[in-house]
Amino acid sequence: MKISLKNFVVPSIPLAVLLVGACIALWMTDFAGSFLNLPIVHQRSLANSSISFFPGNGILLNILSLIITLVNSFLIAQINNKFTIIRTRTFLPIFCFLLLMSCWYPMHTALTSQVALTLFIFAVFNFFNMLRDNKASEQAFLGSLLISVSSLLINQFIFLIPVCWIGFVIFQSLSLRTFLASVMGTLAPWILYLSTIYLLNPTENLHQQFSANLNFNFNFTTFTPVEYIYAGLMTVILIISVVGVSTMSRSDAIHTRNKLNFLLFLLVSLAILSVIFMNQFISFLPLIAFIYALLLSHPLTLSQNNFYGILFTVFCFLNLAFFAFKYIPL
Repeated sequence: MKISLKNFVVPSIPLAVLLVGACIALWMTDFAGSFLNLPIVHQRSLANSSISFFPGNGILLNILSLIITLVNSFLIAQINNKFTIIRTRTFLPIFCFLLLMSCWYPMHTALTSQVALTLFIFAVFNFFNMLRDNKASEQAFLGSLLISVSSLLINQFIFLIPVCWIGFVIFQSLSLRTFLASVMGTLAPWILYLSTIYLLNPTENLHQQFSANLNFNFNFTTFTPVEYIYAGLMTVILIISVVGVSTMSRSDAIHTRNKLNFLLFLLVSLAILSVIFMNQFISFLPLIAFIYALLLSHPLTLSQNNFYGILFTVFCFLNLAFFAFKYIPL
């Protein structure tokens, strides 16, 4: 049996609309047919005050999260087209990201995580523009500023700043100038936020405004066997994709390989942070899905053979099965 990915890499307009519509239908089917009370993802941060306007599992919260997810999928396509992470135009990153977000049902109410991903993607735009430019202080400042703003929504995102400094090394753009610009960009939103809090309420304990919530006591009973199997198989698919990326990237330009190396390093860092902050790991899932979609789509697009066709089919079936198992009592 031969499986061709050509129609998914460069689909016709009706097929592209159909694929996006199918992901939206999955999203809304989960809301309409869910009998589980999915928790809204809360953080001890600015997100508390913003998310309180929405009732639990409200349709408005789902629709807003869906809209932001669609915007993020568009931004993923733009970042691929502008920086040639995959050296040809492809629809696969959009579809893979939307499928992951639709099947990862806790994301349907994680509005602040979706907004934080939007800010992070814009930060990546700035960091990618720093390649081999150790005077790119403006990009370093703006990128760090955007991540710092996202950390007001989800405090743990502040730990992505040191990860991005290592990215500066990968891009050969680390210098005292870019480092100081990044530090200032990181501090600016928090200084403004804490100053405002202090002016409005001088008796407020400012230390409580930042809650890292470190958790080194891993409770593996939190997850179901289905989730463990799903995570394991998705990791296997990712490893196969990374091997394909490393093989095919030899034909890419050096700047493209640098970006792929940064994305891979960032994905590993996100996995580590999601384990360290186990009680907030859901907040990291949109960022993981963003990078996962790009790394998976790279070999699927550039090597459209039967093996990767089967891998793509397994990826789609696995996510749909994970989504369906939510409604099967175990």
